Formats: sequence, structure tokens, C-alpha cells
Amino acid sequence: MHNAALATLKLNWRYLAFDVQPDHLRAALDGAKSMGFLGINLTVPHKMLAVGMVDLIDARAAMWGAVNTIVFEARNSGGEWLPLGKLDEAPKEIRTHGFNTDADAIAQSLREDFQWPDLRGASVLVLGAGGAARSAALRLAEEVGQIFLVNRTDANARELAAAIVERHPGLKVVVGYPSGPVDLVINATSLGLKPNDALPIDLQWLQSRRPTRVYDMIYRPNETAFLRAAKAAGCQTANGLGMLLYQGAEALRLWTGCSPPLSVMRAALEKNIHD
Repeated sequence: MHNAALATLKLNWRYLAFDVQPDHLRAALDGAKSMGFLGINLTVPHKMLAVGMVDLIDARAAMWGAVNTIVFEARNSGGEWLPLGKLDEAPKEIRTHGFNTDADAIAQSLREDFQWPDLRGASVLVLGAGGAARSAALRLAEEVGQIFLVNRTDANARELAAAIVERHPGLKVVVGYPSGPVDLVINATSLGLKPNDALPIDLQWLQSRRPTRVYDMIYRPNETAFLRAAKAAGCQTANGLGMLLYQGAEALRLWTGCSPPLSVMRAALEKNIHD
């Protein structure tokens, strides 16, 4: 996705993937800074850890409690902090600026994938309480009418519920399954990445309540066991490919200052996922 976009923008950059253990994250960020990296994306389990490791954090990322995009910045000749990708002179001092591009990306993906332009008043069940779930729940809390939280560890779900209520006092937030159907269920856990993973939801609840829409943030495999079960129950389904596209496009804009070539990025994603 990113390398296809960089080629289209005629930028002599390269996007690479690295495996980093959580206890090595700070060292990895320092190393990337020293080597002149222009930016970084973070995935599970680094998003919440990075909040306390960046030099500066965007207000929205701080509110959502997760960082998935880092921009390396330096001062220009006028003393203004700019992304390294927009500077011609050699930097003397570099800082890390953390952003969250996941949260708005999922809202955009939901609207597009389900042809659902207005989320106001919707009831949503979020599965999970980690960085991805936190970003999604706090972002959707700005629009929806009620949120239900289900997580393997209730204490984590209660902590997330408290964070949502603190920011949105009038919103109904419940830890546990709703007694009736909901407009949307989101899987924000990692269950489904492996073929033998258990379902992230109570199957009996899914089959009896039949939520209108079911969204799985996982995009590989293209259809998880969770999405197959939801489809069999009569729900509209979508995977996380749209979220991946839009979070990546916004990250690219932050690094380059250029408008991301969405059609090129989408085509590259679809080819990679299906191949």
C-alpha cells in the first residue's frame, strides 16, 4: 500500500516492516530516530505503550490513549517544527510526534462499507479493550447513542467504560452483552488471526440477537470465522481492509504533506490481501 503510493508520488522512500518485542520498543524508536527514519506505524501490542514514549503527542491520540503513527520532526531554518520528509536541510535535533490515525479510519470505513452515512444514535457492541478497541470506542462515542463492552478481562472493560463516560458523561456505556440486538458489533481483538482461534463473541448471543452489522478489524484472512458466523446469522459483514486503507492514507499525509493516492493504495491492498 505505502510503497505503491510512494512510487506514485515519485518519492525516493521505502516502507519496511520490522518485528520488535514490546520491551525493546523504546530502543527501536530511539534507533529509528538516530538512523533518520521519516515515520513509523505501530501495531499490536505497541500502540498503548508508545503513548508514554513519544516526545510530543497529538491531542486526539492522547485522548484515545493509543499511538499508531509517529512522525519524526525537526526545526527548519525559521525554527518551525516540520516532518523530516518536508525538510531539505540536515536536522540538528529530531523529535517524535505521536498520532492516532486508526480512530477516524474506522468511522470512515463503517460509513463506506455499510453505506451508513449517519452513525448518530446507533447502539454498538465493542469486543476487546486494548489499544484498537479503545480508539474505536472513544471515537464512536462522539456519535453513537450507546456502547456495550465485552472483554476477556472485565476489569479492562470497566476501565475503558470509565474513560468513555469521563469524556462523554451523557452516553450510555455498559460492560457486558446487551439484552437485545444492536446496530453494530466490532471485533477489536486479535481472535481470528489464526485458523484455530476461538470466536471473539458468544455464538448463541450472535445467532439469537442477530446484530444488523458486524465488523471485524482483521483483514487477513479476508473472512474470519467470526464474519462467517455473522453472515450465517443474517448480519451485514465487513472486514478491516477499509480501516487499514484510511489509517494508512492519513499516516502518509502526515509524513509527506501530500494528498494520498487512495485508488492506488486500495488496489495494492486488495492485490496483496487476495494473493
